Amino acid sequence: MTQNQNQSSATKRISTYLTLIVLIVAALGIVAIILAGVTLVDNPGNSTNELTAGFFGIVGAVALVMSVFTLFQSRRQVAQMKIEIPKVMTTVECKCGSKTQREFQRGDYVYKELDTPCQKCPNTRQMVTAIYKEVKEKEKTYNV
Repeated sequence: MTQNQNQSSATKRISTYLTLIVLIVAALGIVAIILAGVTLVDNPGNSTNELTAGFFGIVGAVALVMSVFTLFQSRRQVAQMKIEIPKVMTTVECKCGSKTQREFQRGDYVYKELDTPCQKCPNTRQMVTAIYKEVKEKEKTYNV
């Protein structure tokens, strides 16, 4: 059970590299907007400086919008992503023919004799005869 919880909590987090890249792009966007403001204030009458300030402003705004969009999209994808670990089952049989199924326990292997006696005939020991995972059928979707 703890393995399932660890994997589900790990999938809910955004990648560290992605977060670092988004923060760097956001910081560069802020720097570009600040440079646009400084360029405009430095020489207000020069048309070249106005063009440069406009360019810096557009680049900074695009960088900020892209970083925020990427951050929200990655958070949404992480929330939608589910990893389902299949349930592993063990079939236990007795010589009398009775079969029982239970969840896999650590140390189970095929042809392992168990210490638990059979419910129908208490004198014989049970044996693990199969270990398998339960497969859930996927829902069929029909394109209209």
